[in-house]
Amino acid sequence: MKYILPFVAFLLLVQSCKPAIKSADLYGTWKYLKVENPNETPPSSVPQDELQVQAPYIKFTKSDSLIIIWGGKVLSHGMFHMEGNNISYTEKLPDGSTRTFPFYISKIDGKNLVFETLGEQGTRVTAVKE
Repeated sequence: MKYILPFVAFLLLVQSCKPAIKSADLYGTWKYLKVENPNETPPSSVPQDELQVQAPYIKFTKSDSLIIIWGGKVLSHGMFHMEGNNISYTEKLPDGSTRTFPFYISKIDGKNLVFETLGEQGTRVTAVKE
């Protein structure tokens, strides 16, 4: 019995130690499948028919640039780098200034990606690699 607790603690530690996500894991184009606003009251999401019409996607390049397209137009663009499981994104704004904020990656498996902004107006995106 006295060995069970250390063994369980060890298992929990091993499972919680995910390897850091690398920029190269993201390179490519990821088509949005679902866009959710889980912190709204009540929670909401973008309707599937709107996603089909707007065809949004996010593209990560080998030069560590990021571009978000919505409805065939650039919604956002800038540079990114990885900080563990967070994408630190520095967005270039129309007036030439920048702002930096994180996207938390909750899932990535080579084909599927789930990332989100945190906070009251947080958005969760589920995407598939093209």
